[in-house]
Amino acid sequence: MLIKISLTIIFLLIMVGVGIYSRKQARSVDGFVLGGRAVGPWLTAFAYGTSYFSAVVFVGYAGQFGWKYGLSSSWIGIGNAVIGSLLAWLLLGKRTKQMTQHIESRTMPDFFGTRFSSQGLRVVASVIAFVFLIPYTAGVYKGISTLFEMGFGIPYEYCVIIMALLTAIYVILGGYKATAMNDFIQGIIMIFGIVIVIAAVLNTQGGLSTAVEKLSQLPSDTDPSVNGGFATLFGPDPWNLLGVVILTSLGTWGLPQMVGKFYSITDGDAIRRGTIISTVFALIVAGGCYFLGGFGRLFDAPPTLPNGNLAYDSIVPSMLITLPDFIIALVVLLVLSASMSTLASLVLTSSSTMTLDLIYRDKKSLPGEVADGEIDDIVSEKIERRKVVIMRVLIVFFIVISLMLALNPPTFIAQLMGISWGALAGAFLAPFMLGLYWRGVTTASVWACFVWGVGITVINMIAGNPINPINCGAIAMLGGFVVVVIVSLITPKMNRDTVNNIFKCYE
Repeated sequence: MLIKISLTIIFLLIMVGVGIYSRKQARSVDGFVLGGRAVGPWLTAFAYGTSYFSAVVFVGYAGQFGWKYGLSSSWIGIGNAVIGSLLAWLLLGKRTKQMTQHIESRTMPDFFGTRFSSQGLRVVASVIAFVFLIPYTAGVYKGISTLFEMGFGIPYEYCVIIMALLTAIYVILGGYKATAMNDFIQGIIMIFGIVIVIAAVLNTQGGLSTAVEKLSQLPSDTDPSVNGGFATLFGPDPWNLLGVVILTSLGTWGLPQMVGKFYSITDGDAIRRGTIISTVFALIVAGGCYFLGGFGRLFDAPPTLPNGNLAYDSIVPSMLITLPDFIIALVVLLVLSASMSTLASLVLTSSSTMTLDLIYRDKKSLPGEVADGEIDDIVSEKIERRKVVIMRVLIVFFIVISLMLALNPPTFIAQLMGISWGALAGAFLAPFMLGLYWRGVTTASVWACFVWGVGITVINMIAGNPINPINCGAIAMLGGFVVVVIVSLITPKMNRDTVNNIFKCYE
């Protein structure tokens, strides 16, 4: 216990120290939200990866999908690396950086408002982002608290509150730069931690080959007379596995807290290097998490909840509880690193969106256009400082709301994330990506996609989830492309000069 407490305290002091160190760079809006748009490839790549993978993945997804699909759940980690990281950086990185800097966009709702000449889109997008980031945040709280409860014996409620306070401190102090620097430290812990934990867990089963052999002898859930499905290449349920791969991999392309990382990176060369770093990071961390979860059936079966379902969120903790204290301490730091980085990204994204896109909706002129009037430098500086103050207040507000949900979570971690990602990526992914490449995307098509993504997610949730929230999220994302293309072809086009002016950034 002394080892676990000591390592955790040192870790938390470093996080707060980085926040104090970065506070001078967080006085302006660009500094607080984007790190001055001058964050290097290593910090950006690790910020992207650590925001991507949290306790939601390590505890919730790895446990639940490892139990359902066995070793084939490793495909989820591979998909996260190839689709969620490599292709995301290749297709979105450079274009996002160029266009958002050209139109002076600081948030995803701001992008929609300026790119499609609609302040209404900007407002509605900010509301969607704020509302649906809350269940994701609650899922992260729940995941880290489950591990803390196992490692320290601290009640769940206290864990959640402590996590929220510590994350708020360093984000409020240092903004995005503090978050990115801490993400780098946390990312290193995650890489080494997952490798050591996998080795320790497999060692308890007699090594890799013995563990795989044991897994191959387990009967299928659907047909107890058939053995070996959990040790096969595509597992016992490849189609539902594909839905998970799509949601968790393609979903990142439409999440404000993920895409925002491309706004802040320095230049094209940094994007090229960041692409490689981010992909390798995802392959090790995500691939390792799901590979580890695939052996969950070799340990004690998880307890049954009052509704008769298995407590999937208890699977990974049950795999780790017998490990030596030092390994347990490392696991706690690993999940704490992953979760605090994701929480920091979520609260910063939410507060900046509410401040810049709802409270202060600056009327901007596009590059090449004449502004309505210049603001005095002193007045402008005061407004900037006021925005930063409001963002800090909203960070506290967002954390309190998500805390209330986390203290009484309605469902499993995986389902919380499915609802959040399905609505956000279903609404944002298609119009954002196509808006970077295709001049023909219309304002009406963006509205239609917002209604589609949020509508299908909410209706499915109200109806009692007749479609699994994971699969529903995947349908929302892919269907969004169809909606945007069809509606764009049959609705009035945007002003040609305005669109051409926006796309000058690629010339």
